[in-house]
Amino acid sequence: MDETANAPPGPPPHPQMQWVPGGTYLMGSDQHYPEEAPAHQVTVDGFWMDKYQVTNAKFARFVKKTGYVTVAERAPDPEDFPGAPPENLVPGSLVFQPTSGPVDLKRVNLWWRWTPGAYWRKPEGLKSHVKSRGLHPVVHIAYEDAQAYADWIGKDLPTEAEWERAARGGMDAKEYVWGDEHFPKGRAFANTWQGEFPWQNLVTDGFEGTAPVGSFPANRFGLNDMAGNVWEWTKDWWTEVHPADPDKPCCIPTNPRGGTRENSFDPAAPEWQVPRKVVKGGSYLCAPNYCLRYRPAARRPQMTDTGTTHIGFRCISRP
Repeated sequence: MDETANAPPGPPPHPQMQWVPGGTYLMGSDQHYPEEAPAHQVTVDGFWMDKYQVTNAKFARFVKKTGYVTVAERAPDPEDFPGAPPENLVPGSLVFQPTSGPVDLKRVNLWWRWTPGAYWRKPEGLKSHVKSRGLHPVVHIAYEDAQAYADWIGKDLPTEAEWERAARGGMDAKEYVWGDEHFPKGRAFANTWQGEFPWQNLVTDGFEGTAPVGSFPANRFGLNDMAGNVWEWTKDWWTEVHPADPDKPCCIPTNPRGGTRENSFDPAAPEWQVPRKVVKGGSYLCAPNYCLRYRPAARRPQMTDTGTTHIGFRCISRP
């Protein structure tokens, strides 16, 4: 039962926030990637959510007011990266670079480049700048950076269940945030990759990289870019599948949370003892042939100390 009629408790606590009514919905999917399973019902309380992803302009105000320095602007600790070349132990971040032709899609190092000097103001490296991209979502944001902004502005980051509730817009079990059709009447409803990733970007949606927030229609809760543009951080620790509620195995969980920090580490890379959080929503780099994850059920792990050219965030406020 989807209770979309819950009225907001007064005006929004901050400008440009939309009310997400509490209710019960079907979270996850059994039809796509294994980490999205099992599809199961959850209940969340109502909350306010930013209509848009946090932009470069908004993040710049935060930095100006606080002097905050993002993770990408700090030199990595050599003890955290045993065996890393010294030239990589400088401030920087991961930048996407398209390949010249088809490649093995398992070799992500072919299109991701560690780029010294890349951070939110210079998203493609030292020769780039966000001066003309004030309304684009801020990127190269590590989890710590997103939480610091949320704390400063008096908000929080959403849980995975809250985020997915918001993205679905009251449309239970739909494939995309706008419905079941990929391109309704040939129209793009999100900033994603068209063509063969990572070399052929047809740009039929009008944007090769990030797009200004609000460039595509809002969902039924009035939220823009809940699919594509940039991935968004959630508060939950990564789990390989949706965890069961250990306290109420017989019941629909209310305001569920993810796993634990200790269990979020990547077992395939034991040398990197960095915990991982859940990111949601997909990005402008998601394509049908690779990472078909611009869907509300989709989820991916992301190391908390790492930002890239396709990860940002938005905030919520709970009554």
